[in-house]
Amino acid sequence: MNMALIGFKIQALRAAIWVGALAGLSGLSGCGGAGGSTADATVATTTTTTATAAAATPDDAEAAAIAAAIRPAPNPAIALGNRARLGQLIFNDPNLSEPRGTACVACHQANQGFAGNNGSRIGVAQGSTPGALGLRNAMTNSYAGSIPTFSFVTTDGETEAVGGHFWDGRADTLALQALGPFLNPLEMNNPNRQAVMTKIATSAYAPLFRAEFGANVFANTDTAFTQVGVAIEAFERTALQPFSSKYDAFVRGTATLSAPEMRGMVLFQDPKRANCAGCHLMNPGSKKPEDSLFSEFTYYATGIPRNTAIPRNANPGFYDLGLCGPERSAPVLPATVPAGVSIAHFCGMFRMPTLRNVAERPAFMHNGFFNNLADVVRFYSTRNSNPQRWYGPTGLPNDLPAQYLQNLETTKAPFNRTAAQGPVLTEPEIADVVAFLRTLSDGFPTQ
Repeated sequence: MNMALIGFKIQALRAAIWVGALAGLSGLSGCGGAGGSTADATVATTTTTTATAAAATPDDAEAAAIAAAIRPAPNPAIALGNRARLGQLIFNDPNLSEPRGTACVACHQANQGFAGNNGSRIGVAQGSTPGALGLRNAMTNSYAGSIPTFSFVTTDGETEAVGGHFWDGRADTLALQALGPFLNPLEMNNPNRQAVMTKIATSAYAPLFRAEFGANVFANTDTAFTQVGVAIEAFERTALQPFSSKYDAFVRGTATLSAPEMRGMVLFQDPKRANCAGCHLMNPGSKKPEDSLFSEFTYYATGIPRNTAIPRNANPGFYDLGLCGPERSAPVLPATVPAGVSIAHFCGMFRMPTLRNVAERPAFMHNGFFNNLADVVRFYSTRNSNPQRWYGPTGLPNDLPAQYLQNLETTKAPFNRTAAQGPVLTEPEIADVVAFLRTLSDGFPTQ
């Protein structure tokens, strides 16, 4: 993967996004898409795709081509091979925790957008040990195979962190991410790698493990444990990125979007309004769903309110600083930080997830503060115009130390507005954005 291209790609594709949105607007005038009408007419599939294609430029095509640098080529939804099937068996095995009873799937359920928190109602994951609650919301592993390894990219003097798995990017690969929960005391709680491998070696699928990785694979615990991650990665790359949403059918030309969904898509792309696509990248001019991952996998501090239900937050002096810890092995970023860039600049930043399957998730944001998708959009719409609604009387973000408040995103819409300008979206417009987000859920019925 050519990570040097990512910075250029991000800027180029951001510029191309609004070209597609403007082209789509020309086809919406008859259905009220630009004016907030509540009519429930449908819009022909070809309206946006045809107009966008007509507006495409060589720069757009170049941006789309460079977009491939951000991810490996997607795998189609096909029948599972032996390695992926083995990964699926491990992923769903409730015997691999201590005490037994908690599988990977407990926090990554298909009907919850491959997220979920094992029955927890406070926005962060419940571990295998009763009462063990984690620090963060379980991140979706839907489309996780598309996430690049962690790096820093500098473009036009601005350095951004990109990629990596978990909210803080501490695992470079999907295989490494898959191994983390097995040994986390607040998740699957195994004391060591040997405990995990003893359970797998005596499982019903142990013969498949040997057939895939060698007859003597269990002789070396470290090697065998590494292969567990390899198998889970194969499963997730194969089964967890099917590109089967209504939006995918729309760009392929086999489905139509309703008027609210279409209006929501326009707001999603509008750089002066919701501007979701400014970070959650989509390519409205492409008929290939894999060109719209709905994330650029960069990091932001957006000022999410403090979730006081998280046990560690009972300490008023504790803050989850994302890239600066505490979940990383040390509160220092890798040595790849460019010279002259302060580590402190990244404190409080978390990696953005894909918005694919977002409407299925039971909790949102790194700390699970929100349990309603519309409230997430409301927060983005009103953070600047009514901060007291989210932070209390002071109106100051309450989950970030004062010295890092300067890291908050304030340059992009909707976070560049003044209080006097009011909310960026009306309630009907918020409903439209949510309607569009619901089109990103996989499993849309095909003809």
